Amino acid sequence: MIDSHCHLEQSDYNKDRDQVIEKCKKELKAIITSCGHPKHFDLTLQLVEKYNGFVFATVSIHPEYIKKITEKEINEFFEMIKNNKDKIIGIGETGLDFKIEEQEWREKQKQLFIRFISLANELNKPLVIHARRAFAEAIEILENYKVKNDLMHFFSDKDLLERVKNNGWYISVNTTILRSKKIKKIVRDMPLEKILLETDSPWLGLEGKRNDPLSVKIVAEKIAKIKKIELEKVDAITTSNAIEFFNLNF
Repeated sequence: MIDSHCHLEQSDYNKDRDQVIEKCKKELKAIITSCGHPKHFDLTLQLVEKYNGFVFATVSIHPEYIKKITEKEINEFFEMIKNNKDKIIGIGETGLDFKIEEQEWREKQKQLFIRFISLANELNKPLVIHARRAFAEAIEILENYKVKNDLMHFFSDKDLLERVKNNGWYISVNTTILRSKKIKKIVRDMPLEKILLETDSPWLGLEGKRNDPLSVKIVAEKIAKIKKIELEKVDAITTSNAIEFFNLNF
């Protein structure tokens, strides 16, 4: 199994990051960590280098940081990404976060999102999308820019599922599947060939505990039950999906 989306750079792992990764190495094929801020870029690249062939990275600026990051920091980060393009496998998570309500900042999120779409095209990297309370708006932008290689991280809008399917995009599913009827229905209706496993750890842990990449097993088990197929099939196909989408080389 592959955790297609987590955050190993977060301070939640500062005390035992290496132990967590070593434990995961025994049971998973790969971990894809998502760097969402320039301040985490160096640590992320260190993890990719240290655990070469097991930890891979996507990078971007999470839209929730739009108010706190300067234009200078953004421009410098774009150059850093370009200079290290061979060390990353995707651009993301990028997109929109309408937890921020002011229209001015939502527009700035859209502008930065479009810049990251262009960067992904320039570097020939797939996109990983964050769209809290903004799936319709994010999908419209992606369609306008004719994005093909796209993963809708933590996708939860069943009303838009047909558009995602028609565009040939992937979705990733985490432990929220255990409690969300919407996500259960999305998984039921989405072809397994377009589903990736994720954890979004350290968040979304069970019983309020810190999450880690190994919880993809719980996600896979739930998908198997919903689709009424063998766990081994879910494992094989979602792993193959992640390898294909991110063009992973082991």
